[in-house]
Amino acid sequence: MSVANVRRWSVEDVWALPADGNRYETVDGELLVSPTPRFVHQRAVARLGAMLMAYVDQQHVGELMFSPYDVVLDPFTLVQPDVLVIHPVGLDVVRGEVPPPAPFLAIEVLSPSTARADRLRKRPRYQRAGIECWLVDLDSELIERWAESDRPEVCGERLVWQPAAADAPFVLEVAAFMRQVLGGGES
Repeated sequence: MSVANVRRWSVEDVWALPADGNRYETVDGELLVSPTPRFVHQRAVARLGAMLMAYVDQQHVGELMFSPYDVVLDPFTLVQPDVLVIHPVGLDVVRGEVPPPAPFLAIEVLSPSTARADRLRKRPRYQRAGIECWLVDLDSELIERWAESDRPEVCGERLVWQPAAADAPFVLEVAAFMRQVLGGGES
């Protein structure tokens, strides 16, 4: 098929798709379709989200959200990070009067069905938008932290993150986290 025949999906096109249990996203007009995540994926999202939520709330750096949560970066890019952090919002956002700000942190837990798109489509798009991205690789038991560099910080033992507004860093013991997620729940 020639490039001229490839459909360019807009955010509006994605919003018009049926609610059929799949996750639909578009990055620079390319449609991404993901099935319902596996148990271990959801376990990783829940545990990481709980740890981050406590930190975000304690440090008053913003709001932590979970997918499904539409992040519209332009008319042809709508993504749903597994976990994301946005700056603090006012009642106008809570009431839906204005759209929420773009996240300053987006986290993707890699699954066999999403790893390629998360790595090659979504991660570079987050970076172009100035959004830090963490790729949680359960198979390799590490987290790639993509900030402003063209290369990730590969965190196999510890991840340290401190947003500008925070008084103290968030510290994730990656190896212990992976044992909790991949094991029977022991710490």
